[in-house]
Amino acid sequence: MSDSDISAILEEDSSESGNCSKVCCCFRVPVGAKPPPCSCPFSVTVEPVMFLSTFSIALQMPLYTQYLWDRISEDVGYNRTKGAGCNASTAYDPLQKEVETLTAHWNLYINLGGFLVGLILVTLLGSWSDRAGRRLVLIIPSLGMAVQAAIYLIVMYLKLPVYWFLIGRICSGLSGDFNAILAGCFAYVADISGRGSRTFRVAILEACLGLAGMFVSIIGGQWRRAQGYINPFWLVLATNLAAALYAYLFVPESVTPDPEAKLLSTRHHRAVYRLYKSDAPQGRRTKLWLYTLCFFLVVSVHFGCRDLYVLYELSSPLCWGPELVGYGSAALHLAYGTSLIGLRSMQCCMEDSWVALVGLASNFAGLIAISVANTTALMFTGYGLCFLFMASTPVLRSKLSKLVDPSEQGALFASVACVEGLCSLVSSGVFNSLYPATLLFMKGFPFLLGAIILLIPAGIIGGLGCQEMRNKEGSRQ
Repeated sequence: MSDSDISAILEEDSSESGNCSKVCCCFRVPVGAKPPPCSCPFSVTVEPVMFLSTFSIALQMPLYTQYLWDRISEDVGYNRTKGAGCNASTAYDPLQKEVETLTAHWNLYINLGGFLVGLILVTLLGSWSDRAGRRLVLIIPSLGMAVQAAIYLIVMYLKLPVYWFLIGRICSGLSGDFNAILAGCFAYVADISGRGSRTFRVAILEACLGLAGMFVSIIGGQWRRAQGYINPFWLVLATNLAAALYAYLFVPESVTPDPEAKLLSTRHHRAVYRLYKSDAPQGRRTKLWLYTLCFFLVVSVHFGCRDLYVLYELSSPLCWGPELVGYGSAALHLAYGTSLIGLRSMQCCMEDSWVALVGLASNFAGLIAISVANTTALMFTGYGLCFLFMASTPVLRSKLSKLVDPSEQGALFASVACVEGLCSLVSSGVFNSLYPATLLFMKGFPFLLGAIILLIPAGIIGGLGCQEMRNKEGSRQ
């Protein structure tokens, strides 16, 4: 798709906003909202915030997993060059199993700590943004993630115990964490986009996730190998601060802020509750619950498998080094871009529901291949089969957004972000516990389980898609 096509979509979306004052070529600020200190230089709004925040997440996640691996290996006295861990023809090294188990468990504890705290804060901040504005929900979590990066740096400089990672994670959770940024960005896009282009606008945001992840993954492994862990984490700190600064300077407000809106109020949680509780015509509540369930299952599989890819690649029989780990992560993130292209192409000839099914089929095939991968070539084949795996989540976000009123977008995406936090909580618990438990009979069993779980949302989306087609045909007659 050309830049002119994207600009046309942006201009079409901005023309649908109400009474606004123009501050840049792509957006109009609601009357009563203060414009940002600087005008946006290009036809973008929250995309750089999404890119920078994802950049920091994608850079730190595999690095801190490898750091945990190295620290725990040092503590238990494991050196895989001395054992049989990288020789598939010999007996499995018990020390390697201990390192894998401890690393998986610490991943679980760190994720649990952060997401249990963030689960409450995301719901609070997201619904609050319906009245207070979206910009603060982009700035506050970025600063919290910067605090987390600073604590991680202190741990590495002073070689503090690994439980300090948990403290840093909790600090980030208290600010809403990355899920709050997701909620703010997607609610912002829902504010400024039309119904016809919303799926594609959401897909552009998710492509920012993949673009940042792919770029970081290429350089992350080589940088870690050349300079260790500390310098990359300084960049993590800088990108989080840059995201907060950009949101403050360049992002126009998309809703009219209410100066009397209070953050610490039960009203925000009640707004999310009413969203799923209240009755609505055409079975809105049922569809909300079903699409939310689909979203929960799909994202849980994504998160759960993502947590295990690095461990799966570091150990036998693959035994990848930092460079191959980086290339593997880049191949996975490349699928965000190919999914965007595929989604836009498929929208020309099929409904969104069928686009989502194609994305789920791609994810299913890729996970099956990865579950039996015992060579580098087969592992990359699995990544290749996942080239459309991110086509399903933009469709689900868009369908959820279209089921609620414009004044409920913040509450909706707060609940979606809450579901994402729950996805991380559940997937971390299930997959990180399942992986060490199945090492001896099938290392790739968690990926196989993930593929089987995807059949459930595929059936629900297919059924609702058929129902929507029948309703359209009935209305025409």
